[in-house]
Amino acid sequence: MTTAVAAPFRFFSLQVVRTRRLGPSLVRVTFAGEDLRHFFSDGRDQSLSLFLPQPGRREPRVPVELGDGWWQGWRELPDGVRAVMRSYTLRALRRNPDEIDIDFVLHTPAGPASHWASRAAAGDRVLLLGPAVADNRAIRFRPPQDTDLVVVWGDETALPAVSAILESLPAGLRVRVWLEVHDAGTIQDLATAADADITWLVQDAQAAESSPMALGPLRDARLPPAERPYVWIAGESSCVKRLRRHFVGERGIDRRRVTFVGYWRQGLSEEQLRERGE
Repeated sequence: MTTAVAAPFRFFSLQVVRTRRLGPSLVRVTFAGEDLRHFFSDGRDQSLSLFLPQPGRREPRVPVELGDGWWQGWRELPDGVRAVMRSYTLRALRRNPDEIDIDFVLHTPAGPASHWASRAAAGDRVLLLGPAVADNRAIRFRPPQDTDLVVVWGDETALPAVSAILESLPAGLRVRVWLEVHDAGTIQDLATAADADITWLVQDAQAAESSPMALGPLRDARLPPAERPYVWIAGESSCVKRLRRHFVGERGIDRRRVTFVGYWRQGLSEEQLRERGE
């Protein structure tokens, strides 16, 4: 049984179909389930909430039977029972059969989601809070129609979103992309019809993770001339803020044409961020 929450989002009961390593620190998990016939999304940087079972439990515990009261009920469950909640980006949606892909970054030391993904196997059950309407408020990448240049920066956690964004762009649109990863083995061929120039930056193991490597290259970069650029930045929160200041303050791009999303914050778990209202 599934319970609608606040349209256009609802819960989906899913199970793992297969997993595939994409690199040293990235694994793709494919999910299926009858509920997916009600799942619709326009892709791009579609955000999802994934609920994973606590260690030793077969299914995630979320009180969906409470309807709109599920959130408070979930928060009140004991720590060892309450499902682990994490935010992810939809990587792909397919029909016939209905399947979705979610890419997980594997960390060391591993958090609960990274630990789960590294051991995920066919039949493992999860719960997903996702869209039942294709164009929904959990899609942030929205370049204005008059955009003549798209500029993108993302760290490893934003790679699934950047990949999906590139696939959605029309032929001929000029795009400049910077992607930061921890390992050269994570570098991928990204498909796009756009006129895209993609720069991969492999982080120095000795460098501070909160210091965006792209800040130097971006300051030095000569962007193609554009009258109406659009910028999308996503990844570690402090990096995102610094890069936004660069585009708005140093390059003079209209702040209304800059989308910035903090996917995570150095030193804080998602639970801690949620408690702080971030």
